[in-house]
Amino acid sequence: MSTTSEKPTQIHHGRNIKRFREMLGIKQEALALELGDDWSQRRVSLLEGKDTIEDDILAQVAAILKVPVEAFKSFTEEAAINIISSTLHDNAGSINNNCTLTFNPIDKWLEVIEENKKLYERLLQSEREKVEILKNKS
Repeated sequence: MSTTSEKPTQIHHGRNIKRFREMLGIKQEALALELGDDWSQRRVSLLEGKDTIEDDILAQVAAILKVPVEAFKSFTEEAAINIISSTLHDNAGSINNNCTLTFNPIDKWLEVIEENKKLYERLLQSEREKVEILKNKS
């Protein structure tokens, strides 16, 4: 008889948002800008600290990051380790037995880079507008 009990793995939605945002090279400020006027870097930081996030907010973030909502709801450390492990040991190039790559990863990466450029341009433009407003108030 075993004295240890297995706990079901708790998915941390906020941590998963942070992981995907960082993998895509998007700053919290840029995500906040895309989420709307009610959002700030601080609020995104707080969101990333939450265990469970409301479905409507998950859907908004998923649309901005172009990641399926289910990725935030089901991604675990164990799954990441399994994917990395099977990728390293699989000479056929498939991620696992049920899933093979059906797209060119370089093309996807270039798309993400272009999206990041657009996000940063919008962020920069917003900052310029703020500076102009502050100059006009002086």
